[in-house]
Amino acid sequence: MELDLGCEASIRDPAEYFARARAEGGDVQWSERHRAWVVLSHGEVAAGFRDSERLSSDRMGTFERAARGRSAAFHRAVEMLHAWLNFRDPPAHTRLREPLAAAFTPRAVSGLEGRIRAIVSGRLDALAAADGAVDLSAGFARPLPALVIAAVLGVEGEEREQFQGWSDDIASLVFSLQPGAVDEGPVAHAAEEFMGFFARHIERVRREPDDSLLSYVVHSPAGGLEPVELVGLCTLLLFGGHETTTTLLINTLALLLERPGLRAWLRAHPEADETAVEEFMRIGGPARVMPRKARLDHERGGQPVRAGETVFLCIAAANHDPAVFSRPGEVDLLRDPNPQLGFGWGLHYCLGANLARLEARIALRMLLERFPAMRPAGEVPPVRGGVMGFGRRPVPALLR
Repeated sequence: MELDLGCEASIRDPAEYFARARAEGGDVQWSERHRAWVVLSHGEVAAGFRDSERLSSDRMGTFERAARGRSAAFHRAVEMLHAWLNFRDPPAHTRLREPLAAAFTPRAVSGLEGRIRAIVSGRLDALAAADGAVDLSAGFARPLPALVIAAVLGVEGEEREQFQGWSDDIASLVFSLQPGAVDEGPVAHAAEEFMGFFARHIERVRREPDDSLLSYVVHSPAGGLEPVELVGLCTLLLFGGHETTTTLLINTLALLLERPGLRAWLRAHPEADETAVEEFMRIGGPARVMPRKARLDHERGGQPVRAGETVFLCIAAANHDPAVFSRPGEVDLLRDPNPQLGFGWGLHYCLGANLARLEARIALRMLLERFPAMRPAGEVPPVRGGVMGFGRRPVPALLR
């Protein structure tokens, strides 16, 4: 078969599609379509995440080439991405991650539970006030994570609402396999807005430190970041905190609406919230593929990988590997252990994983309890996606 990570079959039925791909081509295989090595087994994907010696995460060269001949504003957008630690290798990655690590420990994140519950309650009140069908994507899954991460950063009031549009525009660049083909206008505008916005708030907390994450980063003992790096780090936090949880919630809510039995079971079993979120992340987490670049010639899964070649670590395939997950095509909300790789692994394990888990658990539990009669309003649109990740879609629902 011709491996196509963006095809409908790989998105709709990943367990079957990737089982066939592994059977025909092995755990690591070359894709002419993608001009890349594709890693499909859980073991090889996990090994790839850990292998920072032979595989590089640094994508800045790709973005910088895309900026050639573009406007100064687009160049500033790329400059901002230098602080996105998920696109950097050590030592830059280490220096950028260090000021943030302590702020996202399980203990630190658990202290945010009350704030998250208050924000979720506010969104549920807004849904309750609506007449007729509501779109749980636009009214709940999209605004909620943006409101949470903005509050954590210390950005209050109506300013938070601006983040969604800016994040969407930046996403068109960072999720593109061909950044040079991206329309520079929206990206440049979003970067300018982000940089101006956070520059003002950084200056504010320099003068008047508070208990926000932004203040913590600015005054961190491990600081020493340049102004553009601070702004870039803030946009990464906002983007990552928004994008990851939004997509997870959209896919989860759509699945629950499609399967009333699953919805009823989860509502009746709050003790399963933690394992349920891990299972939802396994099958509907935002990232489907993580690209890497080979630093040097080496063998991977029995295949000769050459320096400079692209390697796709296929999370979607790894998370449906029957060697690790029994009945990988089924939804098992009590699956334990569940070594899903949706948050990555190793050096680049998602910094906000603990926050995303907490948000998802609180949001789903409060939604199910507030609206026990929740059901689909017509047909739930099918899952959408591409090579890199899942796409957004409406989630129409009736709540009463």
